Amino acid sequence: MKPYSFHIFTVLAGLLLAGCSMGPDFESPDLKLTPPAHFQNTPDKNLSEFQELENWWQAFDDPDIDQIVLNVMQNNLDIQTAAARVQEVRSIFKQTRAGQYPTLNLSVEAGRHSYSSFNPLAGNIGPKTSDSYNLSLPASFEIDLWGRLSRSTEAAKAQLLSAEENRRTVVQTLVAEAVDLYLNIESIERRIQVNHKSIDAFRQSLKIVDGRYRRGLTTFLDVRQASRILAQAESQLPPLTAALGIQNQALAVLQGQYPKTKLPRDIAPNYFRLPPEVPSGLPSELIARRPDVAAADAALHAACAKIGVAKASRFPQIQLTGTFGYASDELNSLFNPESELWNIAAGGILPVFNAGKLAANQRAAQARYEQALTAYSKTVLQAFADVEGTLLNRKELIEQRNRLLKYRDEAAATLNVANDRYGKGLVDYLTILDAQQVRINAELQVISVEYEILSNYVSLCRALGGGWDLKKLKVED
Repeated sequence: MKPYSFHIFTVLAGLLLAGCSMGPDFESPDLKLTPPAHFQNTPDKNLSEFQELENWWQAFDDPDIDQIVLNVMQNNLDIQTAAARVQEVRSIFKQTRAGQYPTLNLSVEAGRHSYSSFNPLAGNIGPKTSDSYNLSLPASFEIDLWGRLSRSTEAAKAQLLSAEENRRTVVQTLVAEAVDLYLNIESIERRIQVNHKSIDAFRQSLKIVDGRYRRGLTTFLDVRQASRILAQAESQLPPLTAALGIQNQALAVLQGQYPKTKLPRDIAPNYFRLPPEVPSGLPSELIARRPDVAAADAALHAACAKIGVAKASRFPQIQLTGTFGYASDELNSLFNPESELWNIAAGGILPVFNAGKLAANQRAAQARYEQALTAYSKTVLQAFADVEGTLLNRKELIEQRNRLLKYRDEAAATLNVANDRYGKGLVDYLTILDAQQVRINAELQVISVEYEILSNYVSLCRALGGGWDLKKLKVED
């Protein structure tokens, strides 16, 4: 095509590029749900700052937890899968966006043809050959008159945002799961310590009872009861050891490591520290912070844009095509002015009859939008429920621990009195057994509730959308 013709082609394409966009423009939905001024079970200090939620696990002040989080972010296979999914959706977005722009190709062709020539007077003259050479630049461009292509790009971009937020949700979930597993491992290790101490105490008790029996101060039944309670305590060790190994293996897998088991560690008596209060912020801020809510919002945006795509598909599609190049029978004359060739054309396709296919496609897109709206509303409502539930649970767990501590102290005091009275022959051995079991049960209940408090802290930070500071962690996002 001539230079001025090509210029006309590009100008016409540019003028028509900004066509109208069909379908509704996306707006944040009205959930018909008015969040309260503050969470019902919020602490007295209802702070709106969320800085403490960045790298929230550092509140445990445990280098092992910090390293585990780094390992999960860097090596977890589910996170790598989610990252690859983001790359896939990003490529799809770029591919979709490219449809809004003209395409230009380079066509090169060279050939030689042989044919026979026959003259009625001269007869068969024999084969002849001819050469052909062609060099051209074909171009095409679809005029986005109704916004089908721009809406497709809008939908693809929203899907990319949704994929990125889904990846953040995966990271957030797996980090919380890893920290919770670590805390559970420590809880099991504490239970194993209690079990070992109980076994030692029961062995000592059996030795004392046996000595009293030999001196005729007690019956053989007391010896059998002491032996029974020792055997019972020893039988509880294998399942605890197995549970510890399984939890260690699960934690290793989360870090992308071979599932190895580890020996139980000795946990310091002052192991437990009450986690700090988490600034819950305002309920309205939660919607903007949680990645799962952001992902649902982006998915809703994509569904809205696809309504416009489906609607625009019912209108004519206009295509501009053009070619500029050279064609000649001889290579040395290919670029001569007389060998120049060009063409420009416009065409369109108008749906006339398709048995309601396109109209049904538009109704289906509208229905998918309604589904996405429902999913978004449910995600937001669940986010509020997650926070309210964990806040309520935290308050009650702390109260339960305070009462269990008193229960444990009373159980220990009761056991001391029972031992003293048994030594004086004032009570039977069943009283000792009952006091011992109550003390052990109280200690195990304290361990259980303290793990639940720590686990609740993890759940609360996750429910509030707690994330991570990449500059401090030095992890690629």
